[in-house]
Amino acid sequence: MRIAVVGLGGVGGYIAAHLAKTSHEVVGFARGEHLKKIQTDGITVIEDEKSGETKTWHVELQAKELKDAEGYFDIVLFCVKSYDLMEAYEAISRHVDSDSIILSLANGVEHGDELRVLSDCKVLDACVYILSHLQEAGVVRKRGAVFALVFGGLEEESKILKKLFDEATLRAKVEDDIKTAIWKKYIFISAFATATAFYDNTIRFVYENHSNEVKTLLSEIAEIAHAKGVNIYDEIEKSLNIAKNLPYDADTSMHLDFTNKKKDELKTLSGYIVREAKRENLEVPLMQKMYKELLKRHVD
Repeated sequence: MRIAVVGLGGVGGYIAAHLAKTSHEVVGFARGEHLKKIQTDGITVIEDEKSGETKTWHVELQAKELKDAEGYFDIVLFCVKSYDLMEAYEAISRHVDSDSIILSLANGVEHGDELRVLSDCKVLDACVYILSHLQEAGVVRKRGAVFALVFGGLEEESKILKKLFDEATLRAKVEDDIKTAIWKKYIFISAFATATAFYDNTIRFVYENHSNEVKTLLSEIAEIAHAKGVNIYDEIEKSLNIAKNLPYDADTSMHLDFTNKKKDELKTLSGYIVREAKRENLEVPLMQKMYKELLKRHVD
């Protein structure tokens, strides 16, 4: 099969590096100095292992700019930020058809529905659990041992992806209730992205110093999910336990974007809850307060 990984940052770079070790043709899409480095030297991954040791490994990877895409792709993994998803799909749409399998690993709960509106491809819903970022051009840094791909929605296509990810030694699970699975990830990301950006610090810091506020954010998000027919109240305590056990310097990508004055996912990770609360006639006062403040600092 021919596989496209659109976006080679912390998530896409890690996944593409694993896929490049399989028997399939993998093409990654990136830009700037990061792309040039990969084209010249391949991609390097630095990751923490369960033993506490750090492992560094390297693979060659075919990489291009998205505008230079060519040929047909059987599978497309969108690993771009949520604000770039629609543009990325438009750029790759000439290279897929109704038999192609596509999925977005961007943060958020609506992306599968958005892609189904645009495309007649086989669209799966999906999310990924990973803490990783682009350390420098050509180098992906994965923190902690957590990694899991979760996807579902179409049975046969899910089987194809599961076989592919197994070959790539990437932990993957086909989930029957993929809507709930996506919300289970979203509740953690939304709450801690908002809190880390608001308090300008790491996940562990906000957990240890602002636990009441974090729990309130988690509760407000769970209320919105419940209004949409998804019960994730159990995830409130689970999310707090995850945060408690992360490395002290583990951070959210949104906080890193705020810190580096980059375009961020505020409207997807915080604004979505405020917008949906208004639509559902619910109150989310803390999320609304933090979102309003963060809007003053975010980059469109």
